[in-house]
Amino acid sequence: MGIVKRKELIRKIIHRLKELLPGAKIILKYSNDWELLVAVILSAQCTDKMVNKVTDKLFKKYKTLDDYVSAELDEFKVSIRSTGFFRNKAKNILAAAKTVKEKFGGKVPDNMDEILTLPGVARKTANVVLGNAYGVVEGIAVDTHVKRLSKLYGLTKHDNPDKIERDLMKIIPKKDWFRFTYLMIDYGRKYCPARKHDHKNCPLVKLLH
Repeated sequence: MGIVKRKELIRKIIHRLKELLPGAKIILKYSNDWELLVAVILSAQCTDKMVNKVTDKLFKKYKTLDDYVSAELDEFKVSIRSTGFFRNKAKNILAAAKTVKEKFGGKVPDNMDEILTLPGVARKTANVVLGNAYGVVEGIAVDTHVKRLSKLYGLTKHDNPDKIERDLMKIIPKKDWFRFTYLMIDYGRKYCPARKHDHKNCPLVKLLH
C-alpha cells in the first residue's frame, strides 16, 4: 500500500476511532510526573490493570523521589515483582531516580533528548511521559496494541517499534499523534484483542474494503 493510500486509510481509521472511543486516554494511575515515569516503566510487558494494582501500594510506600533514591534494591524488587521482568525494572527505576535527582534537579526531563538518557527509558516510555506530563508531543508511543494493529491494517510492515513510529509519523497528522496511541489501545482492548475472535466483525475492518 502506497503512502497516499495509507494516509487516506489512516484518516478514516482515526475518524472512526474517535467516534467509537471518545474518552480514550491513559489509564495508569499516578499523582506526579515521577510516578507517571515509574508506572510507564512498570507497564512494559505487563497490563495497565496489574501496574495500577502494584503502584497502589508502591506509591504509598515510596512517596517521594528521595524514597526511591535511598531505596533498597532487593526490597524494591519484591514490591514490583508481579509486573514481570522485575529485576531489570527495579534496577532501572532506582537508577533513573538517582539520575533525575543528580542530573536534572529532581524534575523529570521535559524533552526527548534528555528523557532518553534515563535508565529504562526508550522512545515509547518517553512519548507517553512527555505527552501526559508536559503536553510535549515529539512522536507516537508504540505499545503492543499499536504495533499489532498498525501491522494488521497495513500501516507498517515493520516489527521494530522505532521503525513503526517513523512510518506512522509520516501518515498521521501531528495533531493526532498523542491521541492515536490511546485510541488504538482502547480499540485493541474493547474490539480487536490479540486473542482469537471474530475479526471480520471488528469495526475498522469495514474501512479496508
